[in-house]
Amino acid sequence: MADPTQDRREADDATADTQMHDTILRFLPSGWLGYAQLARLDRPIGTWLLFLPCFWGLAMASAQFGSYPPVAMIVLFAIGALVMRGAGCTFNDIADRDIDGQVARTALRPLPSGRVTLNQAIGFLLAQLAIGLLILLQFNGLTILLGVASLGLVAIYPFMKRITYWPQFFLGLTFNWGALMGYNAVAGQLAPAAIALYAAGIFWTLGYDTIYAHQDREDDALLGVKSSALRLGNNTKPALTLFYACAVGLLIVAGLYAGMNLLYWVGIGVTAWHLAMQIYLLDIDSPEMCLRLFRSNRDTGLIIAAATLLGTF
Repeated sequence: MADPTQDRREADDATADTQMHDTILRFLPSGWLGYAQLARLDRPIGTWLLFLPCFWGLAMASAQFGSYPPVAMIVLFAIGALVMRGAGCTFNDIADRDIDGQVARTALRPLPSGRVTLNQAIGFLLAQLAIGLLILLQFNGLTILLGVASLGLVAIYPFMKRITYWPQFFLGLTFNWGALMGYNAVAGQLAPAAIALYAAGIFWTLGYDTIYAHQDREDDALLGVKSSALRLGNNTKPALTLFYACAVGLLIVAGLYAGMNLLYWVGIGVTAWHLAMQIYLLDIDSPEMCLRLFRSNRDTGLIIAAATLLGTF
């Protein structure tokens, strides 16, 4: 017999995925809403999580020269993160349009709901990529090459959930690529500090996206879609402890290579506490708690950003 409480919760979740309440979407013409939701303008957390590793790289490279990251580069990376996160989400929705229609939380997204056609979504994707290219061309040659290389990761990520229980690892590879690009944009080269920073971001993403994936694990199991949440199950907390410990350890390595000052180490200590609290509070059977803890990683990223910025002198 169907559980009406469960049915109501799933309906609420589906609505929540496309809600427009106090967001920029309220001020857009109705014909633009589907495209804005394809780009996830109503959910800026993803843009933050893409941009912040870029800022880490900019700030840590600037520290090598005893300066702060150039404002113009911060702005370019911020706009680039907004546009490329939108492009990635659009591509992901194109690839997952059939799956999304069968999952309560995503059934009302623009493609499965029919509010945007496939051809319209492809055109929107190409427009976003063109804007991203214009931004990328403002940087040095190696940064441009790194940006082009990132498209390979963007292209394969949506299909990883069909192949491996660790699509969250591939998301980490993709979402933290900006740490390398940001570092190189300032330094003109890559260095051990940049590699350690990138690796720290990968483990961080592996943790927070595992938390996020627990919202969908029942639907994923029914559809045959894989995730680290399904693979880890009740072992999620020990695994998160490992992932986050690796992230903090690699941030320490990056700071040592970059010669960061005391304020950086204080910031990394606060980061470790913040991540530990996520593990402590996590209830994998509560979608609401999983979503709240996932979103709290914007604050984690901002703490690391402040540490890299203040650790310059």
